[in-house]
Amino acid sequence: MGRGIFVMAKDSNLGLIRIGAAAKERLTRREMVGRLLAGAGAGASWPLVVASHPIHECLANAEIFEEAEKLGAANWKPVFLNPQQNETLSALSESIVPGSAKAQVNRFLDLLLSVDKPERQQEFVESLAAFESESQKRFGKQLPSLDASQKDMLLTDASAQSLEAKSSEASAGEKHSALGGHFENLKGWISGAYYSSEVGVRELGWTGDYVFESFPGCTHPDEHG
Repeated sequence: MGRGIFVMAKDSNLGLIRIGAAAKERLTRREMVGRLLAGAGAGASWPLVVASHPIHECLANAEIFEEAEKLGAANWKPVFLNPQQNETLSALSESIVPGSAKAQVNRFLDLLLSVDKPERQQEFVESLAAFESESQKRFGKQLPSLDASQKDMLLTDASAQSLEAKSSEASAGEKHSALGGHFENLKGWISGAYYSSEVGVRELGWTGDYVFESFPGCTHPDEHG
């Protein structure tokens, strides 16, 4: 699939909201999230992240950003995820939103989850485990070892299950137990982390002193957002 499961539309005619002074060459993640929250307050939405997803609440925790500045350290190690879970998250992140490795999505999510509620931590771990289990079932190997076509196949099927669940009359509990529900959970965390980074928002055309009035949507024909 080239750019992965999701490809964000680029549209020079998007509405813009001025929220700051002149553009800066570099931004901290705290500054980036502050600008995103300002845009959300003005009616903007984040690509691929539903408003009810828990990452919105996590990103409102200002204290976490003191630690976020340390994520680029050469000796970084996960504090919540174990090494295998971290590898699985890294592989899924890059397949769902290409560029996630550059944006250090796995490191930021490990930090967010380390201070999150136990029930959400458990849900996240269960979602990773569901994809690992499906990888073993289908291909007989761990998810990080899959080639690009196998990862795309797995995620495309999970996305299709998610869409089917959304259109059915199944209960919320039944949706969550399916691979499609785990896909939606991880997609929200991953895309939220990516598009709260400078790398992610600059990809959408942000220049430093503007946010989009509305972000471009997913151009994948199944409309996973």
